Amino acid sequence: MSEARLKADIWIMAHVRRCSAEGIPATVVQKGDERGGVLLLKLNQRDLGCRVLSQTTDMDGNRAWMAAFDGKLVPETEADDYISRAMGRDPDLWVVEIEHRDGWHPFEGKEI
Repeated sequence: MSEARLKADIWIMAHVRRCSAEGIPATVVQKGDERGGVLLLKLNQRDLGCRVLSQTTDMDGNRAWMAAFDGKLVPETEADDYISRAMGRDPDLWVVEIEHRDGWHPFEGKEI
């Protein structure tokens, strides 16, 4: 069964604040629809490259993440181009960039 959902802006900003409290740089690159915009994560692993995850739901209706580029690290410019195209298709999209060497992020949900 699907869990109760917070408004997107509250849910996203709470996680950005958590990063900040832990000393991990996190930036809202694009603000989407405050009630229900989908989130795209740019996980910047610095000199290793970037991963991009798109918010989705699994077969049970639970929050999950779909990796772009088959989950591989790509140069930052390639990640940025992908994100720009996604923002062009969906003006309600939220984009958050998190800089962490290991690709960690605080958002719940499994990667599918």
